[in-house]
Amino acid sequence: MAQEPTYLTRKGLEELQAELNDFIENRRAEIAKRLRSAIDQGDISENADYTAAKEEQSFIEGRILELQALLANVVLIDEMKGAKGTVNIGSTVLIAEAGEEPEEYRIVGSQESDPANGKISFRSPIGAALYGKKVGDVVSVETPNGEIQFSIIEVR
Repeated sequence: MAQEPTYLTRKGLEELQAELNDFIENRRAEIAKRLRSAIDQGDISENADYTAAKEEQSFIEGRILELQALLANVVLIDEMKGAKGTVNIGSTVLIAEAGEEPEEYRIVGSQESDPANGKISFRSPIGAALYGKKVGDVVSVETPNGEIQFSIIEVR
């Protein structure tokens, strides 16, 4: 089964690569030392240090596999070319609800989504509703707090 692409900015790609390198080069070695130390204590059947270290080792190896899978299918947002003036992954969009101050969002992939900092996934309800729309379009979105409507003011 083919894995879906991972949409990332160049910065997001660098951050995931750095995380993967840290897990492979540092965290694996640290957990190996902890395991050796726990094993040196003797009977591992009731050794809490050994059990905790094995659980952490499992997490580390799982995260390494997850990061490798994500990085194997990266599509750089910065290099995507969409129709000018149309909301696409990588677009910055200025939207406003009636009677509210405009809000600016960058449309990103799921891995970089951070709504509190103006980054929304193209798979989120608002991101999906914006995708493919243009300046002047009015968009309706069903959110957990009910339906909202907003206008697209600017697309960069």
